[in-house]
Amino acid sequence: MPELTTVRRFEAAGFRAWPAGSVHYDGTWAIRLTPAHAGRRLNSINPLDPRDVSEIGARLERAAKHFEAAGRTTTMRLSPLAAKAIADHLDGLGWPRFAESAVMRLDLDDAVVEAALDQIPLKDVGRFVAAAISVRGQDASQQAGLADVIGSIEPEAGLFVLEQDGRPLATAICVHDGELAGLFEVATAAVERGRGYGRRVVLSALKWARMRGARIAWLQVEADNEPALKLYDTLGFREIYRYHYRQPPEDRSL
Repeated sequence: MPELTTVRRFEAAGFRAWPAGSVHYDGTWAIRLTPAHAGRRLNSINPLDPRDVSEIGARLERAAKHFEAAGRTTTMRLSPLAAKAIADHLDGLGWPRFAESAVMRLDLDDAVVEAALDQIPLKDVGRFVAAAISVRGQDASQQAGLADVIGSIEPEAGLFVLEQDGRPLATAICVHDGELAGLFEVATAAVERGRGYGRRVVLSALKWARMRGARIAWLQVEADNEPALKLYDTLGFREIYRYHYRQPPEDRSL
């Protein structure tokens, strides 16, 4: 079981690095909503204190009204900061768990990034977003929402795109937040996977953050994403904790 102080640190860093459009609090439940972007992290209830177990059902109903107003499915995100009683309550309601993710960290020093290519991050958010959508094979309608999220990041964010003949091969966002360097939107085009492009863009992003004083790199990755886990393992990342999501069974969309 990870130390809760460690979990709190990285949960807070995640909230700063990937900001929701709005945040409401009900006790120690952080209700994050982002109508412009469908990402689960940006549209979820996040319990932040395992001692907070009062009125779970009533609070869930109140939170559901916020989700309904935002046009989103009520979604609970359970990290080690969530009380077991919440998981038990959701079990009783038949809310299945899905999309389990691992939070991983790497002690970042010069040796980790010494062989990385120096790359200047993009200043053009629109260009990065277009590349990220293309690499992931997503619909262009999602560009505006992703641009809004990136534009709301308060810590310094480096936007990295690896290209060949003007065609994006891999992308990454590195959010430099004090001694932390958080990685987001790490992806490689499906037809280009297995050629080392993801590794190159990640290392370039981490080198950029290291030059700015970052000492710890971290990321979140779905636990069944074996190619990504293999990459991060070879880079030296190690898991520190996991979280997963819950939704009402009739509404759940994976």
